[in-house]
Amino acid sequence: MELKIYNSLTKQKTAVSPYNGEVSFYFCGPTVYWFQHIGNMRAFFVMDTMRRSVKYLGYKINHVMNITDVGHMTSDADEGEDKMEVASKREQKRPEEIAAFYWNACHKDMQALNIEDPEHICPATSVIKEIIAFVQDILDNGYGYITKNGVYYDTSKYPSYGKLGGMNQNKKLFGSRIEVDQEKRNPADFVLWVKAKDNHIQRWDSPWGVGYPGWHIECSAIGNKYLGEHISLHGGGIEHKTVHHENEIAQNYAKTGHEVVDIWFHLEHLMFNGGKMSKSKGEIYTLSSLEEKGYSAMDLRLFFLSAHYAKPQNFTMEALNSAKESLNNLKKLLLKHKNGTNLIEKQKIMEYKNKFAEYVADDLNTPLALSVVWDALKNSPASADIYNLVIDFDRFLGLRLNEVKEETTNIPEEIIAIAEERKIARNNKDYATSDVLRDKITSLGYTILDKPKNEYELIKK
Repeated sequence: MELKIYNSLTKQKTAVSPYNGEVSFYFCGPTVYWFQHIGNMRAFFVMDTMRRSVKYLGYKINHVMNITDVGHMTSDADEGEDKMEVASKREQKRPEEIAAFYWNACHKDMQALNIEDPEHICPATSVIKEIIAFVQDILDNGYGYITKNGVYYDTSKYPSYGKLGGMNQNKKLFGSRIEVDQEKRNPADFVLWVKAKDNHIQRWDSPWGVGYPGWHIECSAIGNKYLGEHISLHGGGIEHKTVHHENEIAQNYAKTGHEVVDIWFHLEHLMFNGGKMSKSKGEIYTLSSLEEKGYSAMDLRLFFLSAHYAKPQNFTMEALNSAKESLNNLKKLLLKHKNGTNLIEKQKIMEYKNKFAEYVADDLNTPLALSVVWDALKNSPASADIYNLVIDFDRFLGLRLNEVKEETTNIPEEIIAIAEERKIARNNKDYATSDVLRDKITSLGYTILDKPKNEYELIKK
């Protein structure tokens, strides 16, 4: 089935095209100067959902995510201090120590949320040589210039600059966010390489003096290194659309002479109390803080699945409670089907599969994909066919549904004792006593499922 994603550049759904037999996918990763809040985690969840959709629909994938450990200013544009420098001063540690600590914390949360690792995870500081070469190509091709402060991209040389954000560059109020350097040729021009001040910790030799890369250039250089000059999909948060991704498009064109990315997609913000979840405002939740309140990473993942990635999602504790309850109900229904003996017609199974795949392929419509899961679980007689179907769906959903049995261990000792007594009766072929004990377990609110080698599983009804 053909995967179609809404393209922020063309404003229409576009079929994903593989290159050399695989879908090449780039997603903007974390800036590792602080803990990632659940709004950041929603972004990585969307990255994972896109990755899973590609694989679920039968494509091969080559997926890259950067780690920003240099060059990202406290504004998403070119003003303020480098975030890594700010963190280094705050914690009295070297930037590489800061980056390692906060990336490890981020990666731990991503693993808890069952976010698959991309094929390539690349820190910006590991590709300084490639970044310098990329900047040199931009200069050689006439799209950049050098000032006393660094190397800048000349946006006047790229007529399509501003198209992604939906504004012509001449009408864009660049000066409102980007400090106007007197040596800039145009207010919209952005930095490719910054000449470092003497007290700047992160610094490398370059043809233009000792310095460090701007934020935007890292993604172009990393994408080019691992994916080449044709990228099927490139995604990130909606906040990247008008500056960071706009600049990537311009950089890529300056090096290659053609558009590099087929489809640009953007996820909307996770909202909190009607506003964007923000570190600066102190209005954040982390996965750890939710776990301390008794919620699991899979509760949060199901919450994320309940909204389309391209729409804002409002986070409340009530909504998370609802997701937790829904996940528990889903698990109970799934377990009822696990050892069900009814047979479901192959045609019905295929109808479910086709409908699920249709929603996955239609711009990652996770709410409707979930509706197929509920429909199959609620409206089918207990059947292992339905269990296996939903486990297959979970290749996309990522809810770890094959591990549900591990979450049903809080069985009272009284029930376990009766089950063990029944096990002995069955070993002795005393089936009359075994039946009496089974009925007793049922009357106490539990179901006992017999397994090979006289093993069993207890489930609360």
